Formats: sequence, structure tokens, C-alpha cells
Amino acid sequence: MKLFLAILFVCINLQGCINPFSPKVVDSDFGTPIISDQKTIDGVFLNFRYAYVFEDTLVYSKLLDEDFTFVYKNYELGVDVSWGKEQDVRTTFGLFQAASNIDLIWNDTYTSIGDSIERNVQRGFSLTIIFSPTDVVRLQGKANFRLIFYPQDSIWKISYWRDETYF
Repeated sequence: MKLFLAILFVCINLQGCINPFSPKVVDSDFGTPIISDQKTIDGVFLNFRYAYVFEDTLVYSKLLDEDFTFVYKNYELGVDVSWGKEQDVRTTFGLFQAASNIDLIWNDTYTSIGDSIERNVQRGFSLTIIFSPTDVVRLQGKANFRLIFYPQDSIWKISYWRDETYF
């Protein structure tokens, strides 16, 4: 009887440590990692999507080469506008702060030309930015990227991004 009471006492105490409102940690593989080590070009685009969806400027800045250049066409003035990494990270941070939700989907890769050190990739994308329930921006666009491989770190980084989205 004492043994039974001791086991019952231990079970009751252990049961008290279970929180029914806290979900269990699931250790499962859904087939797609949420973030990459950037050892492949696909890994760069996976991290790019992660950075936008989770509004993570740190992950985003690690995608960009120190000599990064962003270019877009100002259709009102008919000129190209460009800036470097620092301004791009600041601008992206401002977007992340202003948006309540962002979704980025990479569509088809139109071209991928280059070698194991430098690659030019042109991809389509769908971008949804929700600023408020009544202010939602949906874009279908195309972007040209130049990616550079860094053998010392075995990672790819974006050195150039030309956004060809027409607003």
C-alpha cells in the first residue's frame, strides 16, 4: 500500500507540471527549412523570403554584398534610381516597420546565367504588403539579381538587384 501511495504521489506531482494551454514542442520536418545557410542560390532566395515574411532586417542585410546596388525605374521622371546597401537596409527596415504583414512568393526563374562564382538570375515574384485592412498593395514583378559566391565562407550574396516592377 505504501508503494502504491508513493507512486500515486509522484504521478500527481508530475501531472501538475503539465500545462494544458501550452502546445507541445513538435520536432518534425516539414520538408522545407525556414532559413538557409546561403550555400546555394536557392538558399539565398529562401532567406530573402524569410526576411520579408518575418520582417527580419538582420537576415536581410546578411544577404547583401558590401558593394550591393539596388536599382529601380522611376517611371514619373523616366530615370533609374539606385542606392547602396546601407540605404537599402534602412529603406527595407522602414517598410517592415510600416507594414503589418508581408508575403513574398518567388515565381519562375526566367534566366540563370553564369558560373560557380557569379550568377545572374531573373525571377518573377508576387509581393503582398498589408499596411492596414483597407491599405493592401499587391505586386507582380520581375527582378534581376547578380549573385556572387564567397569561397572563404562558402556562401552566396546579392551584389546587384534591379527591380523591374511597373507600378
